[in-house]
Amino acid sequence: MRILLIGYGKMGKTIEQIALQRNHSIVARIDQDNTDTWETLGKDAADIAIEFSQPDAAVANIRHCLSRGIPIVSGTTGWLSHREEIENFCQEEGGTFFYASNFSIGVNLFFRLNAQLAKLIGDYPQYQASIEETHHTEKKDAPSGTAITIAEGILEYLPLTDWTLQESEQEKPVSQLPVYAKREKDVPGTHVVRYQSEEDTIEIKHTAHSRKGFALGAVVVAEWIVNQQKSGVLTMNDFLK
Repeated sequence: MRILLIGYGKMGKTIEQIALQRNHSIVARIDQDNTDTWETLGKDAADIAIEFSQPDAAVANIRHCLSRGIPIVSGTTGWLSHREEIENFCQEEGGTFFYASNFSIGVNLFFRLNAQLAKLIGDYPQYQASIEETHHTEKKDAPSGTAITIAEGILEYLPLTDWTLQESEQEKPVSQLPVYAKREKDVPGTHVVRYQSEEDTIEIKHTAHSRKGFALGAVVVAEWIVNQQKSGVLTMNDFLK
């Protein structure tokens, strides 16, 4: 595959390393320091783009790709208030847009386990749910996109109105799902779902040991899109089928 790499931080460099190991090529690297590179890229300049940039740049990056007929795999979080806009634009352009809050196979299995546990807990109102996520200090958005996906899985089954970002555990909202976001040095990502009652606590936890699992997942998804000639708006549910 000829890959357009958008975002060249630690994640972008890990994706590049894995892509080259799998005999793919990088046709261009676009970061915040060389956005003028877009002007040199015409239609079908790459087989696919993989985008892990910043929340304030994601929408423009995705639009650039779709308007050039380049399928795009995006893992940037923190911009999802524009998701409907992007999905509509993808349909208008007849393009391919794949978004996931997390490309790790382990995390996506965790999503399914989380939903199943929430469904079981729904019959036992004495348990109060909460989410705790810890990431590296460079991560711009809070809570993480992964934590939001976890929250959506819980809200589907519990009588809560929404999730809310909490700074401390001193005040626990009754009708909302509290999410606690921590930032520590050199932490790829840890997510804990906790159900607490007066009698006991139930927890499920996912801990990432490195960025390689996320990067490999993104490259494998890109391979699937190109090899299968997939089009439209796609998610990890489509891939995992």
